[in-house]
Amino acid sequence: MLLHRLSSYRPFTVLVIGDFMLDQHVLGAAERLSPDAPVPVLQATKFENRAGGAANVALCLQALKADVHCFGVTGRDAEGDILREELTKVGCATTGLLVDPGRPTTIKRSLIGLAQHRHPQKMFRVDLESRDPLDEEMQTQLLNAIHAAIEHADVVCLEDYNKGVCCEELCRKVIALCREVGKPLLVDPAAIEDYTKYRGATAITPNRSEAELATGLDTPLEASQVHNAGLATKLLTELDLDAVVLTLDRHGALLETRNGDPILVPTVARSVYDVSGAGDMVLAALAGGVANGFTWQESVEFANAAAGLEVEVFGVQPIPFAAVRREVLSRSAGLHGKVRDRESLLIELDAHREAGRSVVLTNGCFDVIHAGHVAYLREARQQGDVLVVGVNADDQVREQKGPGRPIYPEKERLEILSELQCVDYLIVFPEPTAHELLRALQPDVYVKGGDYRPEEINEHDLVQELGIELRLLGHRPGLGSTEVIEKLNRSGSAAD
Repeated sequence: MLLHRLSSYRPFTVLVIGDFMLDQHVLGAAERLSPDAPVPVLQATKFENRAGGAANVALCLQALKADVHCFGVTGRDAEGDILREELTKVGCATTGLLVDPGRPTTIKRSLIGLAQHRHPQKMFRVDLESRDPLDEEMQTQLLNAIHAAIEHADVVCLEDYNKGVCCEELCRKVIALCREVGKPLLVDPAAIEDYTKYRGATAITPNRSEAELATGLDTPLEASQVHNAGLATKLLTELDLDAVVLTLDRHGALLETRNGDPILVPTVARSVYDVSGAGDMVLAALAGGVANGFTWQESVEFANAAAGLEVEVFGVQPIPFAAVRREVLSRSAGLHGKVRDRESLLIELDAHREAGRSVVLTNGCFDVIHAGHVAYLREARQQGDVLVVGVNADDQVREQKGPGRPIYPEKERLEILSELQCVDYLIVFPEPTAHELLRALQPDVYVKGGDYRPEEINEHDLVQELGIELRLLGHRPGLGSTEVIEKLNRSGSAAD
């Protein structure tokens, strides 16, 4: 289960090799046309610089708890300095980002105008770049820097935008080096017709149109899973890869590995869909999964969750690990209902705490559920952000309440409690008291009914020892399972 894997997720070290770019946004008002040509005039009022290309992959990795080391080239210009500053201010190492005086820093400058006080609209984009392959001297310097750093890496990412850094010779030597030292190499390929230069990498992550271009396979109007699997199989065998992750936009991703059947890993439908940066987020999350020992399927599920969050925001924004973990948690809760075993519950509560949510625990038999139970649980939920309800096992209900109890076995009690909106999680516990449950879950708040005094509660001393806040809720006399059962028995006797 992916959520279990994420509970042991640890920071990792990654080398990012590729085309580092600077995205520049020039924003302003576009209220008139030029008198000398039928084009809008942008009155610039704001300038923004953002890391793009391989630099955005580096930012995505950093958000996923990676120690990131960047390897590429910039020009000897102000934009190169700005790009380094954008990377270093979030903690990425840029000593491997070399200066090549013979080429400019790759810049994508977008002009964004606001017309008639409406939403901003991209009007035009100016690209400043060189696509010439690196010269031999620069390749040697870059490879030497990579060689010096690779020993400490857990995984290597190659981000190719076909801007000259990831030329065939450099790719071939990087792949050979990774194989020699046993480091996985994940490639986000360029939109090119020949993927030969990636042969021998660990995995590749093209989207469907990129894979069709590279394989030369016909593009059907409605691409089927058979067609997608054919793309993946062709890349896997011809490039001698361990895995192909074919990204399919809103349909998720198709995974194919050596000696394995293709697996479609779906994603969740989104109300907003902006694919900018989604491919970068996929590569970063795959790297995080591989570095943490996830299976390929678990890594793709993790990447799908991260990319799904990415497409919900406009523009390019790295998604932090905590947000991805919450997304996985949300999916898990939707798939598995509210009942948990102790191990699973601990993992999910840890994710809630990481998100800053407080946990409330209460417990009881909840036999013959009535309005008093509903009111009590509703009030208990108001004491924090997440309500966990411990339910006594059948044997303990019988021990506490006597022969003939419970009226409803635990399976049915759980089914009824699961329908209450105020209840987040349910767990059955076999012990006579909640001592072990409290020790295991360590809630922020422990709630009991107001028909007890604090010192009368079995768990009172333990709650104080653990530093858990104890809260007593209001008592509704006459509303208890025993009273309800007695009333039903009296009604039955009167009817007889």
